[in-house]
Amino acid sequence: MNERHQFLRDRVQPDRPSTPAARPPGPYPTDPQAAAPPPSPPVAQRPAPPRPPTLPPPWPRPSAPPLPRRAPASPQRSAVPPPTPPFPPPSRQAAHPPVAPAPPSPVQFPQAPRSDTATVPVRPSATELPDRGWRRILRLATFGLIKLGPSATQRQEAQFEAAIRSFPHGNYKVGILGKGGVGKTSVAASMGSLFAELRRQDHVVAIDADTAFGRLSSRIDPGWTGSFWELTSDKNLQSFGDVVARVGRNSAGLHVLGGEPASGPRRVLDPAIYREAVLRLDRHFAISVIDCGSTMDAPVTQEVLRDLDALLVVSSPWADGASAAARTLEWLADQGLVNLLQNSIVVLNDSDGHADKRTRELLAREFIDRGRPVVEVPFDPHLRPGGVIDVSHQMAPATRRKFLQITAMVAGSFAARPDRTRDRRPG
Repeated sequence: MNERHQFLRDRVQPDRPSTPAARPPGPYPTDPQAAAPPPSPPVAQRPAPPRPPTLPPPWPRPSAPPLPRRAPASPQRSAVPPPTPPFPPPSRQAAHPPVAPAPPSPVQFPQAPRSDTATVPVRPSATELPDRGWRRILRLATFGLIKLGPSATQRQEAQFEAAIRSFPHGNYKVGILGKGGVGKTSVAASMGSLFAELRRQDHVVAIDADTAFGRLSSRIDPGWTGSFWELTSDKNLQSFGDVVARVGRNSAGLHVLGGEPASGPRRVLDPAIYREAVLRLDRHFAISVIDCGSTMDAPVTQEVLRDLDALLVVSSPWADGASAAARTLEWLADQGLVNLLQNSIVVLNDSDGHADKRTRELLAREFIDRGRPVVEVPFDPHLRPGGVIDVSHQMAPATRRKFLQITAMVAGSFAARPDRTRDRRPG
């Protein structure tokens, strides 16, 4: 190898960072191009070559100038001043405001009940009533695939019951008038039982004011033998327990005060005895249903009519019974009982089941044309024999529905009397 080749090899070989390149031994070449002294070694002519690649330090020395490509953050991007450029940002979450956690997905809690329906008891509406009859059978037969819900009749009954329950608390009286044999005692016992069944917060009593051998007690509590005289003879009656010990009671909660004594000599009821008994009952009973006699101008009947809030005039669905009911309404107008006449209801009671539909419609139209509301009660074998009246289990559904309507109309007349002092209880 000649000296030229040796020289070229030394120039191509990279310099060592720690040891400078050695000059080949011997004198300088005699080539004219290389006659001049050789230049300084490449290490002295240019900066040191870069070191082998290594990881950069976490931050440059404090004396190092800031990187030219890093610019200070714009104030529009964040209200918090950015950190020193050489330092890496702490984290992406620290540069942004904390984000509220998302609400749990409904899929995670599919069975969680709503708080408003789980803690607040809600009374079921008419549309939420349980079905019954063939509608219930259809729902059970189809395993719940077909749900027709309550019928229109069932929803109407629910409205009647709501009206009976909703009138304000107070002291009220309703009388029943009618000639003998039209079923006014059955009407009094049925309506009183519905009041007692649906107004549990009030005590209800039925009073037999019929001086012609009234039978009201036998339709409510046949085993009871008390009467007006047992109630008024004891002057020390004060508590509710003392009073109810002298009156009867049926399964619906209706109390009854019988008229004449069941045994012993006959004693005729007079206005003074009636007034004394009613004053004692008014201390404890909120609703009184009074079965009046068939004679309108009798002294006891006159005393009853003085203190009524509503009146039922019972008639048979025949011409003679309707004529007697019409004369009763005319007599009330002649006596000046206009307010009571405005709160009177005519009840066409089919007590024997022989009335035809056309006759009932004609009689009802006669009273409606005179401005009196009319309710037709169908024939019910349960009311005919004369035994205890059971409005909850033995009365026919159609008959109970009509009595619910009558009771709701009477309750409406109670609620429509704000001009009269409701509390008549003596101090």
